[in-house]
Amino acid sequence: MAKGYWIANVDVRNPDGYKEYVAALPDIFRKFGGRYATRGGRTEVVEGKSRSRIVIIEFPSFEAAMTCYRSPDYAKAIALRQANADADLIVIEGYDGPQP
Repeated sequence: MAKGYWIANVDVRNPDGYKEYVAALPDIFRKFGGRYATRGGRTEVVEGKSRSRIVIIEFPSFEAAMTCYRSPDYAKAIALRQANADADLIVIEGYDGPQP
């Protein structure tokens, strides 16, 4: 089964407030099997545009990723994120087919 991913492109406006959001995430992600694949590490935009921080969270499946996003637990965290950062967030199904 293909994994699911959240891909978040983030510009933090209020670092202290954003830390509250980040602190709320571990319990939520554990509940839905999420784990960080990237978390704002070194980035170089080689084409196009990006925000200052890119975060990718991996889930066991696309369904788990969507269930987490739509959960009441994460709904509370969304309010913290939106108050302290601008973000684009997509949920995408991973590829589980043949590789080159």
